[in-house]
Amino acid sequence: MAEPPVQRPATPGRRRLRTRIIVTFTLLGFCLTALFAYATTMLRTRVENQLLSDALNRNIDGYASAFQRNPDTATFAFEGVQGRVYSIDRLGNAPEDWRALQDGIHELHGSEDGERFAYKLAVRHSPTHVFYLAYDLTQTLHGQEQQNRLLVGTVVVFTMLALLLGWWSASRVMAPVSDLAQRLRGSGTSSDPEALAPHFAEDEVGELAKALDDYAARLTEVVQRDREFNADVSHELRTPLAVIRGAAELLLSKPDLDERTRTRLERIQRAEQQSTDLITALLLLSRNERAVGQCNVAKVAQQQLDSHRAQLAGKPVELRLEGATDVQLDVPDSALAVALGNLIGNAVKYTPSGEVVVRVHRDAVDVIDSGPGLSEQDAAKLFTRGYRGTHAGHSQGGGIGLSIVRRLCALYGWDVQVRPGDERGVVATLTFG
Repeated sequence: MAEPPVQRPATPGRRRLRTRIIVTFTLLGFCLTALFAYATTMLRTRVENQLLSDALNRNIDGYASAFQRNPDTATFAFEGVQGRVYSIDRLGNAPEDWRALQDGIHELHGSEDGERFAYKLAVRHSPTHVFYLAYDLTQTLHGQEQQNRLLVGTVVVFTMLALLLGWWSASRVMAPVSDLAQRLRGSGTSSDPEALAPHFAEDEVGELAKALDDYAARLTEVVQRDREFNADVSHELRTPLAVIRGAAELLLSKPDLDERTRTRLERIQRAEQQSTDLITALLLLSRNERAVGQCNVAKVAQQQLDSHRAQLAGKPVELRLEGATDVQLDVPDSALAVALGNLIGNAVKYTPSGEVVVRVHRDAVDVIDSGPGLSEQDAAKLFTRGYRGTHAGHSQGGGIGLSIVRRLCALYGWDVQVRPGDERGVVATLTFG
């Protein structure tokens, strides 16, 4: 019998697909723009340094050659470039940070009157003189700073454009998916769901809609067969049970019955009632609907105790009812009888000797036994379908009785809990919502 689907809450921290698309576009735009800006800056710096170094090397070599030929006529005059010559004997007149420099191109930084400056210095040594050629980089560095600020602004602008493009693309891409989800939620309330595929184009979403239509058709067919099977079983079983009930009542009405035959007929009558209640409860669970009715909790509990007392077969177990006798519930007798019957039957099964007490409260019922107790493993899995517990041994049963109790609780808004007793045994509490 199919249980109603359970809607799982969204996992905390899990981003929606729309958000992931927007974030992906934004990161892609930022990374590409930042990479382009970085490559532009590095390329400009490298080209400028290479061109400047080549120019300084050519000019200082030419200046040194002209000076060696005729010191009086050797001149060097370029805007932003300053040339100096010091003899080896008077190298102490050169600036202090120039003296130890070897041949080549050097980049020097400093500050004057609170302003930073930078320059490239070409150095050439000859046997008698040292030649220096300095190129002021201050304006170049200012230009690079302005370019960097412009590139940063460009990165920000293009990142925002990528964000807008991602938002627009995500809206366009996710619109059919959102429409499909909305239509799917709307069709879930009908026993004959509307076809989804005709509302979508022949694309990936359309293929998904077709697959969902196919799945819905197969699921509807399964549910329909399940409902028909449950209804047929319920109808076909109720007929022989009604015959058994009528025959038992007719035989019990005879005054000349011996006690042994009367006991057997009463047992048949209780078994028929249990079967009827179970069929009614299972049919309610299969349809996932609450039946209308009213019952006395103490009366139903006493009937279940009487039924199990007749099945003890000499087992030294006392069955006792305690507590309130006037508690009424707005549920049919069959639902409460199945829930209490399974709890009481489970307590009787696993109590070799002692007592089973059913205590009725205003909003709950306790079923207390004096059996071997409950392990942590059993407590965690006791209401799982098919689980029989560590104390089951070779006892009969398929381990589905308590799972039926759990499903009835979910249907009627009840709660069932099992805990170890104060001294021994187990206490099963059925709380009414």
